[in-house]
Amino acid sequence: MTITAETIHPPGAPFGRTEADARARAARLEALLGDPYDPANPHGLRALFGADDRRVPPAATETLLAESGLGAEFVPAAHGGRLTRADLLARALRPVFRRDVALGFGYGITSLFAAGAVWTAGSTRQRQDVADLLLSGGRATILHHELAHANAILRHEFHARGTVDGYRLDGRKDVIINAARADLQVVYARTDAARGPRSHSVFLLDPASAPPGRIRHLPRVELPGMRGALFSGLEFTGCPLPAGALVGGEGEGVGVALRVFQVNRSVICGVVTAAAGTVLHSAVRAATDGRTGPVAPRWRKPLAGVFADLLACDAMATVVLRALSLLPTRAHLFAATVKYVVPDLLREDLEELATVLGARGYDHAGPEYGALDKLVRDLPVAGLGHAGSASCQSVLVPQLRGLAERSWFTEDEPPSELFRAGGELPDLDYGSLGIAGGGDFMAASLVGSAARLAAARGTRGTRGVLAGLAEAFVTELRALREQCRRLPASGAALADPAVVVLADRYAGVVGAAAVLGIWESQDGTDPFLADPAWAVLALSRLAGRIGVPVPDLSDGIQEQMLDELVRRHREGRSYDLDAIALAP
Repeated sequence: MTITAETIHPPGAPFGRTEADARARAARLEALLGDPYDPANPHGLRALFGADDRRVPPAATETLLAESGLGAEFVPAAHGGRLTRADLLARALRPVFRRDVALGFGYGITSLFAAGAVWTAGSTRQRQDVADLLLSGGRATILHHELAHANAILRHEFHARGTVDGYRLDGRKDVIINAARADLQVVYARTDAARGPRSHSVFLLDPASAPPGRIRHLPRVELPGMRGALFSGLEFTGCPLPAGALVGGEGEGVGVALRVFQVNRSVICGVVTAAAGTVLHSAVRAATDGRTGPVAPRWRKPLAGVFADLLACDAMATVVLRALSLLPTRAHLFAATVKYVVPDLLREDLEELATVLGARGYDHAGPEYGALDKLVRDLPVAGLGHAGSASCQSVLVPQLRGLAERSWFTEDEPPSELFRAGGELPDLDYGSLGIAGGGDFMAASLVGSAARLAAARGTRGTRGVLAGLAEAFVTELRALREQCRRLPASGAALADPAVVVLADRYAGVVGAAAVLGIWESQDGTDPFLADPAWAVLALSRLAGRIGVPVPDLSDGIQEQMLDELVRRHREGRSYDLDAIALAP
């Protein structure tokens, strides 16, 4: 059967609210995009590498995604789309990011990031107008407000001053994704000169309706990564905005941004892990092609270790994405923590995989290996580099003392649905997302997991090793509690290296809690995930990053990981928790 947009997303067909439904949508998208390693595939890696080398968007693939109705993934079900839960959204988008991060942003989640402000605080009319735009294949882009430690994307800001019939918009930003081709611009503009939580507001701007001379398009900017995405600038000079362009109330922009950022950060972590899986696939190919025996000893450690890291990253992303639905008032801390640790973990993984791929990882002549070079360049742009880390630190650090004094070792564990696959969760509601307080449910989960494993501590076998690692992370949390209690009551300085180390250690503890929670939730359907080996290797690598003592691991753990890795490679399955079948 010929695959068309109608067969991928039949008009009026139910989309479902379960993980199985999201995996089915991902499988359909995999089939539509075709074999990424087929040199003749116009949507394969060779074509995408070529577009990146030419610094142009992959037009044919963007058209395919538009015709497939991908924009419906970014529209809440109440407005005719498929967006119900953030974890299901990430699963549905992974086929795109598995091939090209720039494609995922250029035709993809940038529209979600922009529309999030409308789903958070927009009027009924604004929501339906934006929904209609995205459902028809249109694009939206986001014009961020300036942040501390701003990079090119986050530098400079806009100002909106009130008039009799609305607002006048002024200001300039030099680097905006899709600035020249977005049908809708979501603008975070300063409306109050004073610093504080009421300084900014959000506006919707249809560039086609602006009077001549009020919007100037600035030249295209080429960033080191995501070269196929189109970045350029905009300058507004007295651009009129009607009163109906204001999203929510005046001065609500910061609160809206803090809610939207939670979703954006979490979804990024859920999809870029799939892109790293493509690089791991290349490395396994390099290590196994032409060999009938086992993987060479020098490649076993990096391959098994990176595989464990990808499972850990997926565990972290999956849990926080579920928390946005299940624990919306308490997820903000974990969203920042996961976004803080996952991009750095993936960057280190790419460095390890470079030792396996060598020069082949930078060769775009064929589709088999060049994904390393591309993701090394794309990942910092996708994660906003240092600015992204700094913004997450600004969420974490001010809360460490309060968590140490009031939360750690006192809270109840979160519901088991947070970790268990297959359960039905509430729909994502941007407006219900909390931006302060709420305690630390992940620390409570870590303590609970360690307590349930306590009987196995000191015993032989992988479960005994896992129990020891769990207790080591609990010991680390106790040490953090004592040190964080001594932080200044007025707030620790983000520039203090000692404070940054505390944030790093805390992020490692949270990552361990996610891994343990996902492992404990297994029902035996997947024997590999039910076995402790992957969790042991994942925890040992997280521990090594933050200085937690790591026991000697048996060779059998590495062998189990390599066996599963090679099996997935040969069967064409993903390297995440789902292990879904990929396009042939």
